[in-house]
Amino acid sequence: MKLLLLISTLAVLCSCSSRPNKAAAAAQPAVYSYKKPHPDGTGKVYLGREIAHVMSAAGGNWLERNSRDIEEGVEQAIDLMQLQPDTKVADIGAGTGYYTFRMADKVPQGRVFAVEVQPEFITALEARRTQLRAVNVSVVQGTEQGPNLPEGSIDLAIMVDVYHELAYPQEMLQALYKALKPTGKILLLEYRKEDPAIPIKELHKLSVVQANKEMAANGFVPDRLSDALPMQHFLLYRKRG
Repeated sequence: MKLLLLISTLAVLCSCSSRPNKAAAAAQPAVYSYKKPHPDGTGKVYLGREIAHVMSAAGGNWLERNSRDIEEGVEQAIDLMQLQPDTKVADIGAGTGYYTFRMADKVPQGRVFAVEVQPEFITALEARRTQLRAVNVSVVQGTEQGPNLPEGSIDLAIMVDVYHELAYPQEMLQALYKALKPTGKILLLEYRKEDPAIPIKELHKLSVVQANKEMAANGFVPDRLSDALPMQHFLLYRKRG
């Protein structure tokens, strides 16, 4: 009888103690919502913005097109980064390494981490690193939710026409926040959504207002914003506080 009473009491206590946890979980707002997908979108929505489809490795030739330097002002963009010889940079969604290996030349005592999730791009990056003998480039297999980099290890993280395609933007930004040094910064290069004349699909553009909203939600504040590039916003953020 005493044993039954004890078991009953424990069951009640366990039930009571679990209720606040369930209530707290239910009270947590959903990070993402879902809608009928746009033809160029995933249907997954973050802070009012539908996430675009990821460009697969099949689009590698477009990343390496001959006209890209002029169209996007790539050298100008790299100059705006103000890289120092010992800067440690993470190129998130590095693709074919179009920016990776150009930045590597600017940081001879530093390092560029070419972070990718697609196996085809990983293979291409490794091959190119070997071909160019880029000893200060490390190819890193990341995930959709993080760059797989040590905490406090980088000075700058860049995403070139990548951020709008992240499947988990909140998780990635929070992971990058940890990977950045206290004085570290994060750069978004994104086609200007405010300009309808730019011949890029709408979901593959990003406005300054939307970028600021999403970055602020994850602990970043504007550091330096520029529209000096031909088609893209140059959006540099630092850690809040």
